[in-house]
Amino acid sequence: MAPLTFKQQQAKRGSDRNGVVSIFHLLPIVSQMRSFIFALAFYCLALAPFLVSARFVVEKNSLTVISPDYLRGSFDSAIGNFGIPQYGGTLAGTVSYSKDNEKACKEFNSSDLFRSRPGGMPTFVMVMRGDCYFALKVWNAQKASAAAVLVVDDRVEPLITMDSPGEDAAAAQYLNNISIPSALVQKDFGDRLKEALDGNKMVSIKLDWREALPHPDARVEYEIWSNSNDECGTKCDVQTDFVKNFRGAAQLLEKGGYTMFTPHYITWYCPKAFINSKQCKTQCINHGRYCAPDPEQDFNRGYDGKDVVLENLRQLCVHKVADKLNKSWIWWDYVTDFHIRCPMKEKKYNQECAEEVIKSLGVDLQKVRDCMGDPNADADNEVLKAEQEAQVGKGTRGDVTILPTVVVNDRQYRGKLDRGAVLKAICSGFQETTEPPVCLRPDMETNECLTNNGGCWEDKELNATACKDTFRGRVCECPMVHGVQFQGDGYKSCRAMGSGWCQIQNGGCWQGSADGKTFTACSESKSKCECPPGFEGDGVHSCEDIDECKMKSKCQCPECSCSNTYGSYECKCQGDLLYIREHDVCLSKKSEQSKAGYVAVMVILIGLCAAGIGAYIVYKYRLRSYMDSEVRAIMAQYMPLDSQDEVQRHTEEGTR
Repeated sequence: MAPLTFKQQQAKRGSDRNGVVSIFHLLPIVSQMRSFIFALAFYCLALAPFLVSARFVVEKNSLTVISPDYLRGSFDSAIGNFGIPQYGGTLAGTVSYSKDNEKACKEFNSSDLFRSRPGGMPTFVMVMRGDCYFALKVWNAQKASAAAVLVVDDRVEPLITMDSPGEDAAAAQYLNNISIPSALVQKDFGDRLKEALDGNKMVSIKLDWREALPHPDARVEYEIWSNSNDECGTKCDVQTDFVKNFRGAAQLLEKGGYTMFTPHYITWYCPKAFINSKQCKTQCINHGRYCAPDPEQDFNRGYDGKDVVLENLRQLCVHKVADKLNKSWIWWDYVTDFHIRCPMKEKKYNQECAEEVIKSLGVDLQKVRDCMGDPNADADNEVLKAEQEAQVGKGTRGDVTILPTVVVNDRQYRGKLDRGAVLKAICSGFQETTEPPVCLRPDMETNECLTNNGGCWEDKELNATACKDTFRGRVCECPMVHGVQFQGDGYKSCRAMGSGWCQIQNGGCWQGSADGKTFTACSESKSKCECPPGFEGDGVHSCEDIDECKMKSKCQCPECSCSNTYGSYECKCQGDLLYIREHDVCLSKKSEQSKAGYVAVMVILIGLCAAGIGAYIVYKYRLRSYMDSEVRAIMAQYMPLDSQDEVQRHTEEGTR
């Protein structure tokens, strides 16, 4: 049996907490001892400064114990770097434990051992760490119908990330088929769960990924750290297939302005001691500043590492040039077409083929060349220099050390590189109610509004509901119906408010009809329900007709006879008397006519008086102004005045 590589040994032990394992994942495994010794020295020296400051961040999800009562509470668990974590969702179930296969390093006796019964909760299998790959434990549990796996650490230490075995051929056969989530819990917590199960207690827990990724706003920013190399085995095949399968969804999100995508590529520098060596010159550009591993893991044949660096740089520049045209999604077309048209195995992985793809997509080739710069110059390449700086973790994000790596809203995605799984992670990065339609499809999430309307307000007659489905669940918000905004708590009540609200079910106010008349309590101007004149009540549930005759509030003149009507009253006077409603009196028609004539005469007289007074005021003003001018003219003959110009004008006017 061949000895395990360093990466494989660490995947078994799970000591991938300081970033060392992931970096060594990049080391080429060569067949010739001389090349291996050089490669080991080359990469260890190149990565030495990075290893000193490397910071690996363990991505976590929340685990809540529902029962037994003495274990109730919330605990952290580490998301496995394989399988499909349910980003944005939750999963509740009961915990099971097999004493005969506690480490799950062998298959369980029955394929339906952990299958949940009809109507029952899903089964989470708890296994112990050690003796085999983390991924193999989860795979064996999945084959036995487990819904999720809890791995209990076998030592007291902070949480670590369960990584996948990198170069193991046998593991590659099942690794991509793992479709259930897994989480690692600390030893002391796992021991308490095991003790409860040994005591025949029912242990119910809930795994919660809703806050595993930040979701601050309506746009998700995500990155994919990959490699243009297509001859690195299963990992390269998975990466290539992912780009092809994810292209449609990625372009849909970018064109809609829902996401901002940035591609990245890992490079490192050549140690000074090897800059002039053949190996460094074939693996690096810009005098050892930017290097990549040999694609065939053999320095003496095939493509060189610098070929990979150049194509990585070209792909970065295609994205930059396309982005300036607001067509950043062209990157997905270029990378997909390049892998199809220019594969290494057909010896087409070169500049000529790449530039043919660029021209076919309508991208300005010269701008791409200008962006790439001179790979032979003894100077920094600004594009690749920025890539090396971006590898270093900042804030909540750790260093990027694993290829491929997906980063969503500055948090590293953990799980299988699968179209559906990554899309779920991206969808969980949107703020509630801002998710694009692609995130709300039945195959992406569960629509909680379909069950009991999500517990929100609903009006079946209007076909309106306050339940809004979101990727992480649902929210109860009063809707807008026919351009009218409803307001309320969204759970028990929603009422139409604002302009046009009376047109929607009468604003939820009272409305009544009788004797061919219809009245409503909905007031557009006051934006409230208020009984109209002639009625009394709360305006919402009822408005009762006021009997003005019975209450003796109207039609109380001696000559009047009162009869109540719906919403009003009728008052009649005896004989030929005329009822004046405004004054609640009865007057003879002649008196009324005389009164009207008197009023008309008075209006005319008042108008004439006003006109006369106005004319008199104008006359007095003009007369006084003329006399003042005459006096000033006479006085000007005997003494100087300041306003000689004015007097002169007056004199001139007098002589005309």
